[in-house]
Amino acid sequence: YQLPVKRITVNLSPANIRKSGSGFDLPVAVSVLAAMEVIRRADLSDIVMIGELGLNGRIYPVSGVLPMILAACDCGKKLCIVAKENYHEAALVDEMQVVGVSDLREVVTYINEGVKPPVALETSAEEVEESDAVDFCYINGQKVLRRACEVAAAGLHNILMIGAPGSGKTMAARCIPTILPPLNREEQMELSKIYSVCGKFEERSRLMDRRPFRSPHHTISQVGLVGGGRAIRPGEVSLAHGGVLFLDELTEFRRDVMEALRQPMEDRQVSIVRANGSFVYPAQFMLVAAMNPCKCGYFPDMTRCQCTPAQLDRYVFRISQPMLDRIDICVEAPRLDFADIRAVRPNESSASIRERVLAALEIQKSRFDGTDIMYNSRIPAKDIDHYCHLGTKEEKYMEDAYGRLSLTARTFHKLLRVARTIADLDGSEVIRTRHLTESLCYRCIDKTEWERSL
Repeated sequence: YQLPVKRITVNLSPANIRKSGSGFDLPVAVSVLAAMEVIRRADLSDIVMIGELGLNGRIYPVSGVLPMILAACDCGKKLCIVAKENYHEAALVDEMQVVGVSDLREVVTYINEGVKPPVALETSAEEVEESDAVDFCYINGQKVLRRACEVAAAGLHNILMIGAPGSGKTMAARCIPTILPPLNREEQMELSKIYSVCGKFEERSRLMDRRPFRSPHHTISQVGLVGGGRAIRPGEVSLAHGGVLFLDELTEFRRDVMEALRQPMEDRQVSIVRANGSFVYPAQFMLVAAMNPCKCGYFPDMTRCQCTPAQLDRYVFRISQPMLDRIDICVEAPRLDFADIRAVRPNESSASIRERVLAALEIQKSRFDGTDIMYNSRIPAKDIDHYCHLGTKEEKYMEDAYGRLSLTARTFHKLLRVARTIADLDGSEVIRTRHLTESLCYRCIDKTEWERSL
């Protein structure tokens, strides 16, 4: 196609919105060809075109096609042309007729003659099974840790594990997704949109049908964790949406990076405001964190711990109290004895634990029917008294605990939410003292660890 030897002006409207990205290449090229009457169709306004154009006329894929197609559907469009590499992603939207092209010639031929270029069928990759090594049945000992993980999964509570190196914290964290409920269709589509915007959709080439497990290194930046940058992109908290965000060696993360988690953990979304606009990304993740009790990892075993009191203070106070208040469950993972490691016993499998978790989630689904609440961990403070009502005996019990442990209001509410989840796992409609006692056991550690080091 020979362009005329004259200036060609392309107007991208509306002018007040800054344009970026290579996805405009294909519609601009088609517009020029239509003005040259190479394309004979008079009206192209009903066709959505997305693609990057190479100098050789080839159409290359772009990121974020899925949310673009969904937005086009909301505008009433029914036909779109994309690069062949984006075809299967765009075809996930049932309401849209998708045409995949490899070069500009195929675009012109389709518009002029209606000849749809063939697209290779997606090779159905075999479902990747969960690794056999990732199962709670392979974790010996650590009965309290296993129970805490079950409670956390049953209400999607944030959990912090503190223990010596090699005590099973990381393995337990990787097992948590195996007991979480499956994603529904709406959650799959929302998660797939996030991965599409980040250019990571090709990692799966289909809807995200399993809850994500994201484990960023402790050297990650604040932008990498919560999102942002010059070209605004979602961070790890959004990539973990609906799943698990695992922060191993929590105290090794920079202080500003950890503190940046506070707002997403509270609001369940990330709001990024820049000069060129504001962006909101979902971030409903379950935080799972792990840390050693001290720099060397052996405290409070003073026969092995080499840390001085000053070093202990610097280590534990890297995590602020406001950050701890946003963690529902804190649990110790003690060092295992040789007998525990070598013991051959039938540990409960993830499948068995998952049945109890799903039963508890069904109770929550029925309880919160007709509201925008999904899990016990999401109960607003204004509804605590309604959903976590305490009897006279339980009220007195918590009043004593509140003063004795110097709890904050946020921590007190989290205790009640965790107790509500424990009661659901127990099949109890009301919260009993035993449920509150177990919930308190999951909060005492953040006081004892901090006080023992002073």
